[in-house]
Amino acid sequence: MLEVDDKVIVALDCGEDEALRLADALAGHAGWVKVGMTLYYACGPAIVSAMRERCLKVFLDLKLHDIPHQIRGAAQAAATAGADLISVHALGGADMMAAAREGVEAAAAATGRERAHIVGITILTSHDAASVASLGITDPIPSEVRRLALLACGSGADGIVCSPQEAADMRAALGEKPLIVTPGVRPAGADIGDQSRIATPASAIQAGASMLVVGRPITQADDPTAAFDAISAQVRGAN
Repeated sequence: MLEVDDKVIVALDCGEDEALRLADALAGHAGWVKVGMTLYYACGPAIVSAMRERCLKVFLDLKLHDIPHQIRGAAQAAATAGADLISVHALGGADMMAAAREGVEAAAAATGRERAHIVGITILTSHDAASVASLGITDPIPSEVRRLALLACGSGADGIVCSPQEAADMRAALGEKPLIVTPGVRPAGADIGDQSRIATPASAIQAGASMLVVGRPITQADDPTAAFDAISAQVRGAN
């Protein structure tokens, strides 16, 4: 069972200096941070180590998507660097997801650390029905999310990433064990930015989400630590 402070992942979608400043401020409050493409491509694996040194677990959100051989190596390298949770596009297929699982298992065997977990990306929260249709996906978003979620969890993933709007359906489809990680979480009244399918922290947890990814409402707040604590309180009240 995840502790409340482990249910909120702070998305550090910024440069290195800002990320380290935020990590220092949030250490002792937050348990997890998300390192995405912007930060990782600028800093490399060292940024994962820097977060771990601050006692923060790392969701390495690189949305891996390539041939199985490449993904096995990438997942192993990411886990060896210290990532605790790694995202892989479920659209890459069963063999690719299985290769990612092999990679993190190999890293755990080599390092002696706990195995990193894999989550399959379903449909990005920036998509709406029109943008998904423009990609040639004719099924409604909830149906496509469900299909990809079952594929991912049946191929070695520990869970999925979906919008909070699909969380309840995914919890019913997947059962209690798989992780359901939900971006697109915004406190009431917050700017939705480039997200389309959103929910409040409390409603996402009540729908069945395991972990919430929250970025700008925390990182761009006047007091990021207070903003994190306020969101954690909403999550605590929803449990």
